[in-house]
Amino acid sequence: MKTINELCDVVRQTAYAVHVYHGHGHLEKVYENALVNRLRKAGYTVQQQHPIHVLDEDGTVIGEYLADLLIEGCLIIELKAVKSVAEEHVAQLLGYLKSTQIEHGLLINFGSYKFQIKKYALRQLPRFPTSFVCGLIPFFAFLAIFRG
Repeated sequence: MKTINELCDVVRQTAYAVHVYHGHGHLEKVYENALVNRLRKAGYTVQQQHPIHVLDEDGTVIGEYLADLLIEGCLIIELKAVKSVAEEHVAQLLGYLKSTQIEHGLLINFGSYKFQIKKYALRQLPRFPTSFVCGLIPFFAFLAIFRG
C-alpha cells in the first residue's frame, strides 16, 4: 500500500486531470463520478457517499453525515463545485475527520476557474481521565517552585 502522501498525490493528479478535461461549471456530482471512475480504474478502493456517525460522549449516535469519498479507508475527500471555498467547507471536512478519527482529508473545489485543492490533517490526541490531568497540576506547581 502507498503512503498517505503518495495516495494524496495520486488523488491530486487525478482530480486535476478531471478538472482539465471537464472544466468548471458542472454540478458536484459530475466531478465526483468522474473522480471515482478514474480512481477505480487505477485500482483504488473508493466509497461514495460514505456514512459518518457523530457520537456523543457516551457513544450514542447523535447524527450522521455523508462524506463524498473515502479512499482506501484512510483518506476522506470533500468535493465542492463553488466559486470559492468558504470557512464552513473547511469546518465540514474537519468535522468529518474528527468524527471518523481518520487523520487525513482533501478539500477539492472544481467550481472555480482555477483548480483548488488543500490537504488537512487532524491528529487525534489521547484523552486522559480528569483525575490524571488534575493529578499533574500539583506536580507542575512543585516543579515551578523548585526552578525558582
